[in-house]
Amino acid sequence: MKEYSFDHFRMIEQDASVVAGRWPYTMCEAKQSLRFHRSLPGYRMTPLVSMQCAASYYQVRSILVKDESFRFGLKAFKGLGSSYCMFRILCEKLGLDEKEADYSTFCREDIRQACHHFEFVTATDGNHGKGVSWAAKIFGCRAHVYMPKGTVQARRRAVEEAGSATAVITDLNYDQTVRYAASMAKKQGWILLQDTSWSGYEQYPQWIIEGYLTMAEEITSQMKGVLPTHVFLQAGVGSMAGGMASCFMNICGDVNPLIVIVEPVAAACIYHSVLQGDGNLHSITGDPVTIMAGLNCGTPCSLVWPVLRDASARFCACEDVITEQGMRAYAKPIGSDPAVVSGESGAVTCGLLRAVLESDSLRERFQIDHDSVILLINTEGDTDPASYRRIVS
Repeated sequence: MKEYSFDHFRMIEQDASVVAGRWPYTMCEAKQSLRFHRSLPGYRMTPLVSMQCAASYYQVRSILVKDESFRFGLKAFKGLGSSYCMFRILCEKLGLDEKEADYSTFCREDIRQACHHFEFVTATDGNHGKGVSWAAKIFGCRAHVYMPKGTVQARRRAVEEAGSATAVITDLNYDQTVRYAASMAKKQGWILLQDTSWSGYEQYPQWIIEGYLTMAEEITSQMKGVLPTHVFLQAGVGSMAGGMASCFMNICGDVNPLIVIVEPVAAACIYHSVLQGDGNLHSITGDPVTIMAGLNCGTPCSLVWPVLRDASARFCACEDVITEQGMRAYAKPIGSDPAVVSGESGAVTCGLLRAVLESDSLRERFQIDHDSVILLINTEGDTDPASYRRIVS
């Protein structure tokens, strides 16, 4: 393992493990998740955008962007995890078979009436809370959302407008807000639906991660047999990144893609954990500040930490200027490539990729050449519209 510093980002380079057999999240879970999501009102497959002009300019085979800014009208992918987890919880509580039930089951009057008695609670930087609020509305439940200090009012309003949740901005940082939501669940008898795990709280985040895998199933069908050589994944607690990394390691088999984990330098808890070199996860303390609100998390998700640690070949901690450059690159693409609306947490992988592609030495370090097929995920659109307009303009 080696650490390097470059303009506006730091990188850890390691040889990823080659694990015989399966990584923990597979296409079986992805197919089950997609089966449920297809039954939801408003479901449609989000686009896989080909940036072919950029690929030609930078002399790689292809650059592909899974654009989650269209998902369920929420401008983010998080509704996938929230809705699938809520579905699994309600099936468990109501004695339904999750392999047979789908959203139509919850349109029955008796089931609908039973759902009114359930209340959920979560902590969020924004997008996960929107997903929980929206999911609670479509299932006929109630929800309570707590947000860390520094959250802009536009994100709080978006949570409430997305569905049936009440949203409150606390005076706590993200990790403290998670603990507060957990304490409120115990105090009020609510169901904690959190997108990270710890000892004793693992089943529900497991279902959230499985919900995210709908993206892997969609991407696989959209790529039509072509396999990515590089997958850039942004991470807060790392739930999405770990699930997707696991899936693509399973999909690609012996030809493992180079997995790159990307975080804000102020809250790079996965980077920090890898750097300790003891194999354990570690937390970032204090009140980190970054415009990448959705990635401003202090503790990695314990469920996916082993995958992130072992499957990833590069870990990058980026300054905010990297994601600002990515937002502008998406908004004003090369040639006839389509524009992509991407928020602060969605664009950091694009900004990093551009920095890598423009440097011969970095291209070599990331093993990028003419045959590279590079996959990015735009995890959010303009979830803070005022900030988006300021940065892009």
